[in-house]
Amino acid sequence: MKLNQIHNVYFIGIGGIGMSNLARYFKNLGKQVSGYDKTPSTLTNELIESGISIHFEDNIDLIPKDFYIENTLVIITPAVPVSHSEWNYFLERDFQIKKRAEVLGLITKDTFCFAVAGTHGKTTTSGILGHILHESGADVTAFIGGIVENYNSNLIGSGKTITVVEADEFDRSFLHLHPNIACITSMDADHLDIYGTSEAIEESFIEFASKIKDKSKLFITKELPIEGVVCAVNEDAGYKAFNVRIGDGSYIFDVQTPTEIIRDLHFGLPGRHNLMNALMAIAMANLFGTPTDAIARALASFKGIKRRFSYQIKTEAKVYIDDYAHHPTEINAVHQAVRELYPNQKILAAFQPHLFSRTRDFADDFAKSLSAFDEIILLDIYPAREQPIEGVNSQWLMDKMTNNNKKIVIKNNLVAAILESNATVIVTIGAGDIGELVPSIKKAINETL
Repeated sequence: MKLNQIHNVYFIGIGGIGMSNLARYFKNLGKQVSGYDKTPSTLTNELIESGISIHFEDNIDLIPKDFYIENTLVIITPAVPVSHSEWNYFLERDFQIKKRAEVLGLITKDTFCFAVAGTHGKTTTSGILGHILHESGADVTAFIGGIVENYNSNLIGSGKTITVVEADEFDRSFLHLHPNIACITSMDADHLDIYGTSEAIEESFIEFASKIKDKSKLFITKELPIEGVVCAVNEDAGYKAFNVRIGDGSYIFDVQTPTEIIRDLHFGLPGRHNLMNALMAIAMANLFGTPTDAIARALASFKGIKRRFSYQIKTEAKVYIDDYAHHPTEINAVHQAVRELYPNQKILAAFQPHLFSRTRDFADDFAKSLSAFDEIILLDIYPAREQPIEGVNSQWLMDKMTNNNKKIVIKNNLVAAILESNATVIVTIGAGDIGELVPSIKKAINETL
């Protein structure tokens, strides 16, 4: 299939974070873009404002009449049920139907592709890299799995020859990609509902790594059982961040590359995990030939990703941070960053577990990670694509926690529960719909200041 022969692109599930950046991309290419989603959202509103036609009723009569078999690509999200009438309409008429991952595969085959893989850090790393390349004048389009604050978008640039993509391990999607330069930020067990075992996840990452034949173009962390160029903080490595200090609320650090030392880089995202994300992006841009001064300028101006350690309130009296973390390793990273920034303050974490299977598979690790905060509020488990699992619930998880300063509240009572706490630092954590409560929490806290 040749994408340049396609005139129309139709999305079923257009409002997802990954689907919507593809919709923006095809719109930028001059294609006619239309689609369906179950419910309106900020993302669908923005797509409509850009001139994309979207409807919210599963109705074949709402499919544009000029979308014919020979000139239309249909892109579906895995969340769409097989009973969906529009999907079946296209299936019965032999339209070209592809998953998002397959379409990214086609795009990356025809471009110079940077692929960012890892169970944690993909979105931030690809956001930093996309920003560096775009700011340096590269002909790049970066597909980001979150909203980049600098652009208020999940798409950076409109280039046609270079792409930055998140290499998503979910459902082995990253095996469709054609990377020229890649990194693997982490390889923790996750998505065990798909893979079954941590060994199966590791095998999948090894298969992804094999796509990079020249291992000087694959960047890894030192603990990964994969051949590549090691990136590390304060340890000898192919790319080493060192002399790390904090000034004016930002990290300042030096980077040793294979050929030079880049001094006094400024980077505003907190947490040692974000230093590693930045280092991976620097290494890939440096290998590509991006000028050092352009890397430094872009790094200093990068504002972060929405819902990735996103400051909502930052005063001397109260701090409120929102984060997408949904795995124990990610929660540990949030805790490390908050403790480093606010060492002597009481920290409240409000956490919404995401998926019954993930909660079951990592219950002990979740309990340990959450117990490190001074106070914990748990919401009910957000099911996403899953049915309940008997015995797996928030009470079961809370009973495993060693910190006794904990309670469960229903979602509608979260704002009130946060206001009852005397914690000076509040963190909301989770990948479910807890993010929808952020404006209400922010408003309520501000009214008390």
